[in-house]
Amino acid sequence: MLSKFTKLKRNKKFEYAPRYYDDKGKGSPFKMEAKFDKYRTTLNTPRGLKGKFSSAMDDMKREGDRNLKIRMAIIIGILVLIALFILDFDLTIFFPN
Repeated sequence: MLSKFTKLKRNKKFEYAPRYYDDKGKGSPFKMEAKFDKYRTTLNTPRGLKGKFSSAMDDMKREGDRNLKIRMAIIIGILVLIALFILDFDLTIFFPN
């Protein structure tokens, strides 16, 4: 009679399978990996001064998106002008009278 009160209930067992999991596909669906990790150059960089220097040289050799560089330069320029305006910087010191 006491066994009904002292006996612990077992946990229910669920057999969970994710909805979009293809068990014949690659890897586990629970593995946390970003989508573009295989394209990143900075993910597993070699340590040491020589490794860092060689990876920096490889990054410089690779051609970037020209439109992105122009857009970034325009945004930085506008932000600098806004900061100078907020700080009340006088631009007339750069122009002769």
